[in-house]
Amino acid sequence: MSSAPAAASVPQPSRVQRWLREPLLQFLVIGGALFAVYGALNPQTVVPSQANQIRLTRDDLRQMAMVWAAKWQRPPTPEELHSLIENKIREEILYRESLALGLDQNDTIVRRRLAQKMEFLAEDTSSIRDPAAAQLKLWFAENRASFTLPDRMSFRHVYFSPDQRGLGARDAAVEALGKLVGKPADSPLVAEIGDRFMFQDYYAERVAEQVASVFGTAFSQSLSGLTPGAWIGPIESGLGWHLVFIDSITPGRVPTFDEIEPEVKAEWINVQRAEAKRKVFAAMRARYEVVLPPPDEKDAPVAGTESTTNTR
Repeated sequence: MSSAPAAASVPQPSRVQRWLREPLLQFLVIGGALFAVYGALNPQTVVPSQANQIRLTRDDLRQMAMVWAAKWQRPPTPEELHSLIENKIREEILYRESLALGLDQNDTIVRRRLAQKMEFLAEDTSSIRDPAAAQLKLWFAENRASFTLPDRMSFRHVYFSPDQRGLGARDAAVEALGKLVGKPADSPLVAEIGDRFMFQDYYAERVAEQVASVFGTAFSQSLSGLTPGAWIGPIESGLGWHLVFIDSITPGRVPTFDEIEPEVKAEWINVQRAEAKRKVFAAMRARYEVVLPPPDEKDAPVAGTESTTNTR
């Protein structure tokens, strides 16, 4: 009896074939193909560069926290700090986007703000040292006229209101003056003879500008040169008519250096700072050439009229 034939051997897949059948490899191949197709259809898609980064350092966070603490007298909570960070990011994004759109160009407000910041920078760079005592005294001697103290006047007045008396307010003042002649400033008659005034009845040690701020320039000028110690009037102000009794006049004078040394030093520093800023701007100005259009006959003022052009 013959034996059964041997079963045919099944060929085994190669290693490469096994790799190709791996689901993971197939997933990677398909994903790579999809990524390549998406990149071809969207060429504008790029990886963000550092130019588009908004980077906040620890010093930035500390500065925000310090500003908050200075205002509210306590450190910010985590939620408040998060809000500060988001506001800072929002501000930076809006700033960059506005620059990208050119919103900073030809904008009067932006130009003025930047010019103001340059003024501050120029002032910061001009550090002024304290003057020596001899230097400050010499400067005061050369500029002592600018420290002159103006005349000061103390006076009392009686008021006559046009609102209450109409056109007869001046006549009432003339009649009252006849009763007050020879009377002192504190005579009981003073309280009975006039009308109620909205401000004070007595003003002590006032300079001309202070008097003008209440009664008007014309009234203040009318008091100049009057003799103290007697009732005078009627004098008109922007509020009505007045009888005036001048108690005293303190003539203007130039104080001594020792009296006003702090004021002299403060003014010296202001003058030096202004001069330093002028020099800084002059150096910047020298780097530019200014070109103006030629004169235009249409812009010239008509003969016999005053030009209203502001040349400052």
